[in-house]
Amino acid sequence: MIQFDKFTLDNGLRVLVHSDHSTPLMAMNILYGVGARDENPDRTGFAHLFEHLMFGGSINIPEYDKPLELAGGDNNAFTNNDITNYYLTIPSMNMELAFWLESDRMLDLAFTPQSLEVQRKVVIEEFKQRYLNQPYGDAWLHLRPMAYKVHPYQWATIGKEISHIENATMEDVKAFYSKWYNPGNAVMVLSGNITLEKAREMCDKWFAPIQKKHEAVRNLPKEPKQTEFRDVVLERNVPFRSFYRAYHMVNRLHPDYPIYDLISDLLSNGASSRLYQRLSKDQELFSNINAYISGDVDDGTFIIHGELNDGRSFSEVFDALDVELQEIIDGKIGAAEMEKVKNKYESTFEFSKTSVLNKAMNLAYYEWLGDASMMNDELAKYKMVSIEDVKRVAASLFCRENLSELKYEPSQNQES
Repeated sequence: MIQFDKFTLDNGLRVLVHSDHSTPLMAMNILYGVGARDENPDRTGFAHLFEHLMFGGSINIPEYDKPLELAGGDNNAFTNNDITNYYLTIPSMNMELAFWLESDRMLDLAFTPQSLEVQRKVVIEEFKQRYLNQPYGDAWLHLRPMAYKVHPYQWATIGKEISHIENATMEDVKAFYSKWYNPGNAVMVLSGNITLEKAREMCDKWFAPIQKKHEAVRNLPKEPKQTEFRDVVLERNVPFRSFYRAYHMVNRLHPDYPIYDLISDLLSNGASSRLYQRLSKDQELFSNINAYISGDVDDGTFIIHGELNDGRSFSEVFDALDVELQEIIDGKIGAAEMEKVKNKYESTFEFSKTSVLNKAMNLAYYEWLGDASMMNDELAKYKMVSIEDVKRVAASLFCRENLSELKYEPSQNQES
């Protein structure tokens, strides 16, 4: 069980403190409740752009990385469709530097034309390299709008198209920052070699003076139930046939969420998993096949992705795959196999607690979901899942009308 203390500043910033004096480090994690789902459909990619802009200099600090590196610290960030998360570790003797750096970024960014242009070019280059110029890179640009017709999960974190970032104005980015980057839309977790008293002192000094109201209202449309099979075939310069299957599933807080997660582990978690053993190793249908869940806060997707071995057809491999899915639906799962995937989840979950940074990130996420104490209840939910639960969920999950399918066919004019 992870012990923590919690307090909220008058400006709305929620602060959690997990003291662990076995380490000389302190981790600081600041989660902002803004992701790609919060963007204007005509101005996508902004949440990800801001992940970069936040390192381009704040109102009183022209450089973020240099002072942190000189103090022995390290940092990074990530963006997804739901949140933007910034984190750092630093020797606890230098912890005040972290409060100085992060509070200034929350107070105001420098917003220089030079910084915007630099980060704009970085993001555009990332879009090209990761999504347009590598095999299968554009998969999510096609799969998401196929699976989602109403909800803003229909675009990837990078954005719908490059033009949205190319045409972003200074007024656009300032408005986005003002709307979402404020204390009332943030959760800060301090983990490691820090006391509650020191945390309060530093927060009162550096974060309490930030008076920025959080007035943004999130009112996202709920994706309607999918009632028909959807598919798209792309002919691309790719080495092998490949496919992505997206099945709609429940949201992160739904009681059935752990069941979906364990189904993905039954199918595809390690070398002993069903899809690897039966379809890759025994039948040699796939060079690679995986099943996983998106983990989205709103209703998400259960993904199965495979790359076919040379000479294999889609009809052949789909027949074999559907046999495996039907076995899950029928509950042909041994007690030992069920226990194995639960034990794997438990070991991964417990291992995540060995790092002060991981604990800080996890506590921030659960607090943003509603209550950080949910982290301490998570394992019990997984242990309670039964084979009957798996049968019930799989029957509604793996039905054809719940499926969006993207297939890649190698171009006929490829050079041999």
